[in-house]
Amino acid sequence: MRNPVTLVQRIYKQAIAKAKPSSLNWSVSVLLSLSLTAGWIIEAQAETPETAPSELKNAIAQIDAAANSRNFDILTNFYSKSFRNSDGLTLSSMKPALTQLWQRYSQLNYRTELKSWQNEGNAIVAETITYITGTEVDKGRDFKLESTLHSRQRFENEKIIEQEIISESTKITSGENPPSVEVNLPEQVRTGQQYNFDVIVKEPLGNDILLGAAWEEPIQANRYTKPADFELEVLPAGGVFKLGRAPFREGGRWLSAVLIRKDGMTMVTERLQFAHPDSGAK
Repeated sequence: MRNPVTLVQRIYKQAIAKAKPSSLNWSVSVLLSLSLTAGWIIEAQAETPETAPSELKNAIAQIDAAANSRNFDILTNFYSKSFRNSDGLTLSSMKPALTQLWQRYSQLNYRTELKSWQNEGNAIVAETITYITGTEVDKGRDFKLESTLHSRQRFENEKIIEQEIISESTKITSGENPPSVEVNLPEQVRTGQQYNFDVIVKEPLGNDILLGAAWEEPIQANRYTKPADFELEVLPAGGVFKLGRAPFREGGRWLSAVLIRKDGMTMVTERLQFAHPDSGAK
């Protein structure tokens, strides 16, 4: 009789290799940052979306349209040649990350909501939330992508020059019955502070064997196209429970987990920021 663990691992081995997310960082955040967001730390009073200038609203709509049509040339028209973001991404490194994502997902939809904006001298700083959904079919297996990106961006002379990613969450599911999960992770912790990363299966597993793994990676531009490796193991409980400690320096990490049973797979990635106590982190 076949070992059920070996069978499940064999079934999903290729699927994991295709879908593993390097914290799904493989450009979800970059490319969704395309949907406009911006600015470094802002102290001035932010305005509501309803009062935003038409130029800003039009730019957001055009960026979404260009991303939905996969027109990289039009997208780059909205970026300064000196563009940089908080992950170290530049205009030149953005294209391979986007190309990789577009090749993998034949159907992607971008939708950006303006959360707030403000004038800052000759610049406009906009805070947005971008929602991305997509599907991929690989060797008869369907993959569904859902991602949310919260970010800020600074516009000068109608070009995006800076970008800060505030938070990000990505989920990939596959199979007839992927595990429904609840993710418990703060968006930000103080440097040196302990934190919990829990990914809990919400429904009863019955006799199903649950495989999984959890890992973390530094947030770096080169990680967008080079996912991390991980090893699956049989999970004794209904989920992944990881205790971590923030380093004693500011920055961020991607935290990811994959949960697999015989008829479905769920992968999640969240962004965790580390802030010095004096910065006001909770």
